[in-house]
Amino acid sequence: MLRILEFLAYLRWQDMLDILLLSILAYWLYVWFQRTRGLKVLLGLAAIGGVFAGAKVLGLFLTSSLFQILWQIALILIVVVFQPELREFFEKASPLSWFGRASTEGPSQWMEAIGEALFSLVRSGLGGLVVVERRDRVDQNISGGVFLHAETTSALLLSIFQKTSPLHDGAVVLRSGEIWKAGCYLPLALSEGLPQSWGTRHRAAVGLSERCDAIIFVVSEETGRVSVASRGKVEEVTSPEQVIQALERSFGKRERKPFVRRLTEMAFKRAGAKLVSLGVVGVIWLFVAGRQDAQVTLFLPVETRNLPEQWEIVEPLDPRVMVTIKGMRKDLVGLENSGAFVEMDLSLAKLGRRTFRIGKGDVILPTHELEVVKVEPTEIKFRFRERG
Repeated sequence: MLRILEFLAYLRWQDMLDILLLSILAYWLYVWFQRTRGLKVLLGLAAIGGVFAGAKVLGLFLTSSLFQILWQIALILIVVVFQPELREFFEKASPLSWFGRASTEGPSQWMEAIGEALFSLVRSGLGGLVVVERRDRVDQNISGGVFLHAETTSALLLSIFQKTSPLHDGAVVLRSGEIWKAGCYLPLALSEGLPQSWGTRHRAAVGLSERCDAIIFVVSEETGRVSVASRGKVEEVTSPEQVIQALERSFGKRERKPFVRRLTEMAFKRAGAKLVSLGVVGVIWLFVAGRQDAQVTLFLPVETRNLPEQWEIVEPLDPRVMVTIKGMRKDLVGLENSGAFVEMDLSLAKLGRRTFRIGKGDVILPTHELEVVKVEPTEIKFRFRERG
């Protein structure tokens, strides 16, 4: 513990920024993996990596060789199997997406048409599934369907979801406020622990919302309830007005929060996951940073030897030299208290010499892994007197 505290004393602002950025990345990855099937795969990879590291430490040649091959194969399989998820992650991580705008202008007649149609379906005892596309394109996450490119009206939506319609089993997808496709099939939810009472429509709505930022409305044929799915979460809506409000919130008409409140929410929302990410990255950093090359400047004491017996030093009585030392961080930690010093031979003082030069070779360090870069001053002037 003491050595860790000494190590932390050498933290630079670059190190803290390094840990912070990696912690943010680790938190994003955790949140993304948590809502996809990638979380179990990530845990599996961590298990393989742990066994491989343990085998290396214990010197298990055959086991470490086998798991090294498995690790390489697993990385290739991840790229192939999770290509859509990885593509989604990098698209969301792109700075260009931060400045993206919603695909529509805001509240309009098509929103009112959706609210009216959904509750008309409830009154008619019919089910329905309506997808409203936002910034993320849904093309890669849906299959089937018929292109309509039609104006969004309540009557058209009702006709699509009539049981006699060949498109009623699929989802209607809206793009830029118009009905883009109908009869589309959506991916089912990857999350576990969903209510058993949910049917295929609810699971499809959650499944698509886990993969993109679309807003999906579900009308349950069995219960007569209307729900909205977004970002893997489902909430019930009880009126057309609530449908419109949900769409307005999603398309830019948001409450503008004060800067301090937004900063507080950013820091404390899901604080547990953020602290775990920071802790994991911090521990990894401690192990990795120990092998990083660094340099430190210390004031080391000068220890004299071979001073003739008839002389004694008047000044300086406690000379110190500024020494710059380079090496791995793990070797630099605690160097000031490790007994490092500068050795100076004063045997020539008997010839009247008062000034003695200091070279890199005069610096005595606890390990040969360290390198002396610079010594200042390069000479010390002593004043002697005869012993009384």
